Amino acid sequence: MILDLASLAAYWPFLLGLLATGFVSGVAAGLLGIGGGAVIVPVLANALLLLGYDTDVVQHVAVGSSLAIIIPTGIMSARAHFKRGSLDMRILKLWAPLVVLGTLVGGLIAGWFSGDVLRIIFAVMAFLIAANILFAWQTRLMGHLSGSATTHRVMALIVGFLSAFMGIGGGSLTVPTLVAFGETMHKAVGTSAAIGVGIALAGTVGYVASGWSVAGLPPLSLGYVNLVALVLVGGMAALCAPLGAALAHRMSQQTLKYVFAAFLVAVGLNMLWKVLAG
Repeated sequence: MILDLASLAAYWPFLLGLLATGFVSGVAAGLLGIGGGAVIVPVLANALLLLGYDTDVVQHVAVGSSLAIIIPTGIMSARAHFKRGSLDMRILKLWAPLVVLGTLVGGLIAGWFSGDVLRIIFAVMAFLIAANILFAWQTRLMGHLSGSATTHRVMALIVGFLSAFMGIGGGSLTVPTLVAFGETMHKAVGTSAAIGVGIALAGTVGYVASGWSVAGLPPLSLGYVNLVALVLVGGMAALCAPLGAALAHRMSQQTLKYVFAAFLVAVGLNMLWKVLAG
């Protein structure tokens, strides 16, 4: 879709909404130490709703665009962790094929489900991730399975599939899973960053394909991936993430843990409220 200057001027609230989304998601991502998908999806979805786009379309666009935004940041993060030796290649080789498969399948079939279904999945997973952050139940349940290659592959498939529906790079799911399997926190974060690139790439392809012929999308969209959001949200988030990181250094790790868990619960409740109110 090609827009002239007059058409672009008519979309200025959309552009400002995306810049605001990038600001909020960048600060929150830097503060909470996540890739940003858990922040980008709800904020971008709300921005699109306020701009009058259809409730079913906005959740798909928010998820698809979030996955595309994660690609460049994930590559940079994974490269930095690799240089510091905090990337476990054995785990990466176990996870990569299945996590890509799970994400691609999830992205391709996402168009079959309504926006409310995606919101419910996001909300339930947000609650589970928050509970795991606070109570570390995953480590107690799965710690004894760390040596099983089959278990790694099964979890990779599940993480990829769920990440496609949530629009995240998988860090909120992958890091606690790898820690539960016995990895150090540094290795879990570094390996998760590399896995997240595969999730973002496969998920983006799936959302472009599944949304290719859908009507009522925001301007300059490839399927469910909005190119304007990719540039503006991604760019603004990258600029503002250091501000969030600076704030994080002034808070204790325990406080950050509670802030992240509270944020996930609030997002989950907001998603459920939209389902019930709709």
